[in-house]
Amino acid sequence: MNFLKMQFHTRYGVITLSRNLSLAFVVIFATFSLGHRASAEPITIAALGDSLVHGYGLVPENGFVPQLQSWLDAQGVAAIVTNAGVSGDTTAGGLSRVHWTLTPEVDALIVSLGGNDALRGLDPAVSRENLRGILQVAAQKDIPVLLVGIAAPANYGDGYKSDFDAIYPTLASEFDTLLYPSFLGVLLSRPDRAATLRNLMQNDAIHPNAKGVALIVDDIAPSVTQLYDRATAAQ
Repeated sequence: MNFLKMQFHTRYGVITLSRNLSLAFVVIFATFSLGHRASAEPITIAALGDSLVHGYGLVPENGFVPQLQSWLDAQGVAAIVTNAGVSGDTTAGGLSRVHWTLTPEVDALIVSLGGNDALRGLDPAVSRENLRGILQVAAQKDIPVLLVGIAAPANYGDGYKSDFDAIYPTLASEFDTLLYPSFLGVLLSRPDRAATLRNLMQNDAIHPNAKGVALIVDDIAPSVTQLYDRATAAQ
């Protein structure tokens, strides 16, 4: 009886030890994984753009980049968005700045340029080549891109508008970038244009106010999250 009891206890002890070791391994592995994720460096996203990105006419915290940063923080997305917007900039200006914008710390790029080209009636072919140059630099550096379009005004004619608006989907397809069709699209598509201008735009009828920016951020943020996912996958 004693021998049988000893055998039983010995076997039970081995089983218990095995289970405890297995459990300890799971706990250690989970702790390591969580610790590794928690200590990982956040993704840095540079937003290369014009006054719409820079935050023209707004107090800093109401601009596009700070509001986007707040959205990402609230969703627990470990990303830092840097403001590389310059008021009045064209696609040519963006091309001249892209090399020093893409510092070694930058993991992803938002490109939102072309509004000033369209307002000035610049040749869509020239704007397209400038944007292509920006995307080529990003591709050479293996930087994933979210390309943000802008709709040209109709005052230069249907042909101009058609050629200009086609720049963004064409380039997004060519370079396999993410595409957000129009920076102001979520505002301009609202049925009551007068109310949109009154409530969501600044007095110049070109730049969104803080409320307008908030709506834009809510609409574009899922695309920025996709950009974040591409950047993390590339690391």
